[in-house]
Amino acid sequence: MSKLLQDHLKQGSDAAQAGITSVCSAHPLVLRAAAELAAEQESLLLIEATSNQVNQFGGYTGMKPADFRIFAEEIVAKAGLDPSKLILGGDHLGPNPWKNLPAAEAMEHAIAMVSAYAAAGFTKIHLDASMSCAGDPVPLSDEEVASRSVKLCTAAEAAAPADKPVYVIGTEVPTPGGATHSLDGLQITPPAAAAHTLEVHRAAFAAKGLDDAWQRVIAMVVQPGVEFDHDSVVHYKRAKAEALILWRKQKAASIVFEAHSTDYQFGSAYRELVEDGFAILKVGPALTFALREALDALAAIEDLLVAAPTRSNLLKVIDETMLARPDSWRPYYAGDEAQQALLRRFSYSDRVRYYWHYPEISAAVKQLVANLDAVKIPESVLSLYLPAQYERARSGEIAGDAASLIVDKVKDVLRVYASGCQPR
Repeated sequence: MSKLLQDHLKQGSDAAQAGITSVCSAHPLVLRAAAELAAEQESLLLIEATSNQVNQFGGYTGMKPADFRIFAEEIVAKAGLDPSKLILGGDHLGPNPWKNLPAAEAMEHAIAMVSAYAAAGFTKIHLDASMSCAGDPVPLSDEEVASRSVKLCTAAEAAAPADKPVYVIGTEVPTPGGATHSLDGLQITPPAAAAHTLEVHRAAFAAKGLDDAWQRVIAMVVQPGVEFDHDSVVHYKRAKAEALILWRKQKAASIVFEAHSTDYQFGSAYRELVEDGFAILKVGPALTFALREALDALAAIEDLLVAAPTRSNLLKVIDETMLARPDSWRPYYAGDEAQQALLRRFSYSDRVRYYWHYPEISAAVKQLVANLDAVKIPESVLSLYLPAQYERARSGEIAGDAASLIVDKVKDVLRVYASGCQPR
């Protein structure tokens, strides 16, 4: 699987660079959408779990890496995708979940986590030791990041089966899930910084005898000038990234760039990013944002069609659950109660994605889907709330059941990415 991804990314010249969408989600309907689209297009499917979602302690999903593999493979099988097309990755694998601990203790946990991912057959590993732990300087030097990354790589190499992973390195790693600060000062990675990061990591790998692993470093995380916060997006401007693009072509053509926080860009940006060498496009919040929009629309339809005593009251259940367990949103959403309420529901950072697995919310979603499938949504009602899905359901392109409508709404995001990733 690791060679499959390497060959895919190198199949064209820069003028015809192939890209790949990295689907960063653990939601079953999001993964169903991604798997079905990959099956339709006969393309590779890269699914990545993050260190907070999935780790040796279960993460917030309750899944360990081996559990996530089974979970993803079952979804892929139901979608009819050839299992050989599935590539599993680990995103932000490092001490991030334990950064409140001293570095030595946090790294022990991180090493155990990376080992678990590698042993479970994840073949794309993002070595992310960029975050400062308790007592560390802020920020960490490239040299310290590389030193810690090598420890993680050594553990992965030892734990992996015969199919050794490919690796992603880099110190210019955006905040997972979107910015929590002003975007006014967003800086594109300077070529000199990228060159220093690459050389420091190369030397660190060589010093520990990891020359073979270094040949499997396929990408480096950089900042191409894309980001989003609660209600705004920094759009890609290739002219601003020209120096970085040229540096890679001239000095580091054996790797591609991995672009994080590419959610909510215009469609043309994905084609430009891939052509410019940012060939791995990470997307997460935009997918669950589309999922939430679909469920929001279906909840409004439910209010029209279903008697009050049997309604799911999904939106009310979601907000009550988030208010009762605020740790995953309150540190990120400032303002008064009204502003926070708006952000909980509509923020681009989509912190509600951390709550779909809660039993009360999961039960409400199931009730909503069952209620609407029982009454059958009239075409004329669907037209108002989900117009794109209305057109496809009316023409027979998709089924009209609630789950299929949700999945197709998520596919709308993935279709734009897929179009941008096709080499010309």
